[in-house]
Amino acid sequence: MDITQALEQSQPGLVGRVKEAIRKHHLNQRAEQTYLHWITRFVLFNELKDPETLASEDRQQFLTYLSDRIRVSRARLNQASQALTFFYEDVLGKTTLSGPAAA
Repeated sequence: MDITQALEQSQPGLVGRVKEAIRKHHLNQRAEQTYLHWITRFVLFNELKDPETLASEDRQQFLTYLSDRIRVSRARLNQASQALTFFYEDVLGKTTLSGPAAA
């Protein structure tokens, strides 16, 4: 399953909304790829549930998983956190907690 399929399965039209928000903020192609990567991993981690239905606890659980189980670097953890903050605030229009999971 590729990025587009995973996000579209969780919420139809989601990929377009993410790309539109990225362009609105004049982010480059690499940022787009990175954000789509982390957003997709988050959606897959939550078994393709509609992101609109997920709570901040789900976001925190994903970041803790990345930190404690996958042991991503601090830089990657910050990247994932920023991508999810962007996703919830700029794409879904919701308020999120800021900052990565405690390592």
